[in-house]
Amino acid sequence: MVERNGTGGASGGRPEQMCCVSVNKVFDSARDKDCLEDIRVHLSDFAQEIVDRATAVRCKNVEVINTSISIETVPFNRGFYQVTVRYYFCVTLECCVGGGRVQEVKGLCAFDKKLILFGSEKNVSVFKSDPDDNSFCQPEGKLRCDTAPTLPTVVVEVADPIALDTKLIERKRPFGNCCICIDAIPDIVRANFDGNFVDGVGVQNVYVTIGMFSVIRMERKVQLVLPTCNFCLPEKDSRPINNDDPCSIFGKMQFPLSEFYPYAEDQIPASRRDQDGNRGCGCK
Repeated sequence: MVERNGTGGASGGRPEQMCCVSVNKVFDSARDKDCLEDIRVHLSDFAQEIVDRATAVRCKNVEVINTSISIETVPFNRGFYQVTVRYYFCVTLECCVGGGRVQEVKGLCAFDKKLILFGSEKNVSVFKSDPDDNSFCQPEGKLRCDTAPTLPTVVVEVADPIALDTKLIERKRPFGNCCICIDAIPDIVRANFDGNFVDGVGVQNVYVTIGMFSVIRMERKVQLVLPTCNFCLPEKDSRPINNDDPCSIFGKMQFPLSEFYPYAEDQIPASRRDQDGNRGCGCK
């Protein structure tokens, strides 16, 4: 949808007044490139039986399915907070069980990351009205007085992790890293796996090395005064699609060159184009 911010001027609009807005201000942030080496893969009873019969195992896919974030104040450093983020990874393993047969199983990895960020201070009590319950006489269960200091909000952004290595190690051999026991796995994480997680059984354990890119930022709601233009008004009209002629709709679609060639038209460097805009291959 095309939107406009003003009615005149080359810049799209002239600031008309100052406006007070409530926004989330980023007080501090950090970006990390972590290599999580030899993290233990926790398996269910069914998956453990397959891994014990496997002659080779490789990691097919890994994804972050959940996180657990906690914040604590740093003593003698006002405005600073220690952030602990526990990542939960779902790891898909391909197991060679003999005879050229492959079976896929899923396991769970966990990793704890700690860092210190600045989030300022705001020692006030925050109360908000509820538009769904606008009664003057509130039920007793909804009456509360929260006088604890308001903590900032931590936002974690993670790119798709990369599986770098997979190892199959005998269980009796001390190896790798494990930062969680199966009793501490939250129910919301257990729901992503079939069967019951087991520990201390079987003859083989699986360890994976994961590469991860993440951005962690600390935000707090503040009020700012900003110059404003006119309201954003949509310019595009909504027109119904004519379903009687699907070929005409298909004819207006652009050919997806990027799906067939490594370089799409808009990605070809200018040095490789001739004056007519063709590819720099001598073809007319």
